[in-house]
Amino acid sequence: MTSTPRSEPAPKVVLSEDEWRDKLTPAEYAVLRQAGTERPFTGEYTDTETEGVYECRACGAELFRSSEKFPSHCGWPSFFDPADSDAVILRSDDSLGMRRVEVLCASCLSHLGHVFEGEGYPTPTDQRYCINSISLRLVPTT
Repeated sequence: MTSTPRSEPAPKVVLSEDEWRDKLTPAEYAVLRQAGTERPFTGEYTDTETEGVYECRACGAELFRSSEKFPSHCGWPSFFDPADSDAVILRSDDSLGMRRVEVLCASCLSHLGHVFEGEGYPTPTDQRYCINSISLRLVPTT
């Protein structure tokens, strides 16, 4: 099962909280560094079909590709697999009175969203990486 949390390696990008605050907007900081969630259906990439690579907005690491993005109609961009299995880290998240699996950027440990399994989406992995748009930056291939 791919969404089993694993131990976290040391991040490649390390900044102080003050440096993160200077680098990110308040909304970006709230999601990426404080594990917040943007409101559903408000993110810029929720319904985009532009081909390209989705990078971490905090550090620029490649996280997802448009070829793995699918229309989940859940209010956030959804992917069935990361660009590379080492691009993200999965961490147990028992907040809000439920058991979930948090998705973090492996490069800078910024919060991206959560991954869910067994929801019945017709994807090759039966997984939905539910990712905040504000955690991503799309680099179009054209």
